[in-house]
Amino acid sequence: MPPSFQTLATATVLLLLFTASAVSCASLPPEDGIRIVSAEKRIDLTGPIVKVYLTLKVENVAAASDASQVLLAFTPTEVQHLAIVKATRAEGKRKKKTYVPLAVEASDLATSAPNGANLYSVLLDAPLKPGETITLEVLYVLTHSLEPFPAEISQSESQLVYYRDSAVLLSPYHVLEQVTYIKMPSNRIESFTRVDPTSRAGTEVKYGTYSNQAPNSYLPILVHYENNRPFAVVEELVRKVEISHWGNVQITEHYKLRHGGARHKGVFSRLEFQSRPSISGASSFKNLLARLPPRVHSVYYRDEIGNISTSHLRIGSHKSELEIEPRYPLFGGWHCTFTIGYGLPLQDFLFESDDGRRFINLTFGCPLLDTVVDDLTIKVVLPEGSKNPQPIVPFATEKHLETSYSYLDVVGRTTVVLKKNNVVGEHNVPFQVYYEFNPIFMLAEPMMLTSAVLLFFVACIAYLHMDLSIGKSS
Repeated sequence: MPPSFQTLATATVLLLLFTASAVSCASLPPEDGIRIVSAEKRIDLTGPIVKVYLTLKVENVAAASDASQVLLAFTPTEVQHLAIVKATRAEGKRKKKTYVPLAVEASDLATSAPNGANLYSVLLDAPLKPGETITLEVLYVLTHSLEPFPAEISQSESQLVYYRDSAVLLSPYHVLEQVTYIKMPSNRIESFTRVDPTSRAGTEVKYGTYSNQAPNSYLPILVHYENNRPFAVVEELVRKVEISHWGNVQITEHYKLRHGGARHKGVFSRLEFQSRPSISGASSFKNLLARLPPRVHSVYYRDEIGNISTSHLRIGSHKSELEIEPRYPLFGGWHCTFTIGYGLPLQDFLFESDDGRRFINLTFGCPLLDTVVDDLTIKVVLPEGSKNPQPIVPFATEKHLETSYSYLDVVGRTTVVLKKNNVVGEHNVPFQVYYEFNPIFMLAEPMMLTSAVLLFFVACIAYLHMDLSIGKSS
């Protein structure tokens, strides 16, 4: 007897449910016993760069196995603008709280999050056993995530921007309780999406508390607010570090700077700009602050025209600050190029390792505060005769070697080139370049100079003793 239509339909539904369950299970991370007990998300929109702080209380349920990682989810748009992700494990309470840094790396696990979200793994320093909880502090930075609206403003208008995010935490785990805070730079908030419960207090908007959110939940929100902070974008920065074993480190930095905010429309009035400085050009920037190492010397600031005298240098025992002013105030869409150079004492940065190699300890990133560097290139020019260079950088960069030539060089200098895109202030961390060097090469340049002087005197003596007169034939 053939099966009835109802039996076939029931079997088909069961097969579809089984297939969907299998796909869902295949997309779950190995630590599927993880759940987030509480999540607090704080979004800092007070500057041109978006900084998001997460406090996650993570629990491994009693019936699960040990967990070695915790996954973070980001939308494809966030991944495109993601500059850095940092995570720490919090221990203790209040004043006695300590933080243990944890490694974060991109994960290749599949995810069923909406719109193809990407996963990042926070690698735990010790396995999280069943029934245990851990508190994670996560910071991630987004660049070029604030959209000016209107896209063009006049000299006397304020700058308004859009920011898009989710009212709830996008996570592959079940979230029992969560809240989101968004901090703006001023009280002028044109509009914001309401997802009950939503409240506002001054410059801050609160979303939540939300309970029992399913994995991969996403509630889109849009905030439209005033942000007159300068949107300083360094389109290209080339830092050249020249090391001389005669006692000096010379650093030269070439900048291509752009105002990345709302484009300026209309004509620029210098009279209005100077007579109404608090209103006219509120979103433009007139100066920049560069944080340099202590004990800098021979500092200069110039562009294609020549030296720029509008700069102020403050030297301290722990840091030096250089305040520079462009030749003209920068409005949205305007560009300028300039060069900063300075010297540093070699003994503060060059050291010798236990294996006999030498290494230079420098700071990565850009010394200008509150800026985004789209394309950063660092060239570390080692002394002539250096061999086997090895750069140690705490994050992924493009690396290659090239040869540079300077005064009195014979075979050229080995140059370590490091490149990285989308660089922010959190990348300003120390990095090292190890290399081998034979001290005999320090005598090369003095011997060349001495030989040149000796040859010159020998030539003079030979010339004076030569008789070049034409005599009569006998």
